[in-house]
Amino acid sequence: MPALPQLTTPSAGPTRGPNCWQCRFFGVSYIPATPYVCRAMGFQTKVLPCLEVLRTDGEFCRSFEAKTIAPRAANT
Repeated sequence: MPALPQLTTPSAGPTRGPNCWQCRFFGVSYIPATPYVCRAMGFQTKVLPCLEVLRTDGEFCRSFEAKTIAPRAANT
């Protein structure tokens, strides 16, 4: 049996979107019906904002900015 040719597809970009938990604009609200907040776009949602953006727009979130982590103080 002859080997099947391998099909190559052009790279269309990243296959995974940003993670809201690592974004500086992500927040948690006190409202149980809409517990997640995106401060960059100004909305609250029941699911993670990155998933809501993907569902609504069809593209990954473009407002993602990684959180900056402050250095920990030494306990001396």
